Amino acid sequence: QLNMAKKKEAFLKEFKEGPLHFKPTYKFDLYSEVYDTSEKKRKPAWTDRILWKVKNLCEVVSKEGEFPEEEHLISVTLNSYASHMSYGISDHKPVTGTFRLEMKPLFSDPLVVLNPEGEWSAKRDAFIRYSTVPDFPRSAWDWIGLFQAHFRHLNDYVTYAWVEDDEFYSDKDSKQIYMSASEIPVKGGEFLLCYFSNNLQSVVGISEPFQV
Repeated sequence: QLNMAKKKEAFLKEFKEGPLHFKPTYKFDLYSEVYDTSEKKRKPAWTDRILWKVKNLCEVVSKEGEFPEEEHLISVTLNSYASHMSYGISDHKPVTGTFRLEMKPLFSDPLVVLNPEGEWSAKRDAFIRYSTVPDFPRSAWDWIGLFQAHFRHLNDYVTYAWVEDDEFYSDKDSKQIYMSASEIPVKGGEFLLCYFSNNLQSVVGISEPFQV
């Protein structure tokens, strides 16, 4: 029924789905893996499904000529697609999918290059040297955050420094700021630095991972 609808309904045509390598997920007797034994004896069906579609940025901006129509900035790969028979509180069995998301950068070179200087530890203040591309729109509200190497969200920073308030040294090629030793994790581990641009509302530079 879904596949027939995808052929007829325009809004469904671009949605994708993985192969159904699991049993129909409906209708089960509660707390069992037995299909409907009631008087209605409903036929088993794959009623629980995961469809996805990537809305390519070029669909939005190609009218302005900013990106070629064939440019795909985001790609999605389905890694797994399965039902879970152990759950019995519903007459449906839940379905999950895991995906790999890949995004192409809008810029081939970083707008900001970050380098932690020297050895980092909670025993002394740390220093960061960074440089920007010419005419980079720096703001007093820009900040550099210290993140664990496998962070997932911008709010996961361990600590941060304002690029102007915490500036220690500046010349025509680069600038240097410091982070207080009291803000550096005592346990240490693998970390990296991210430069957040207030004007661009985006991370525009990420350092190589380093040890604290």
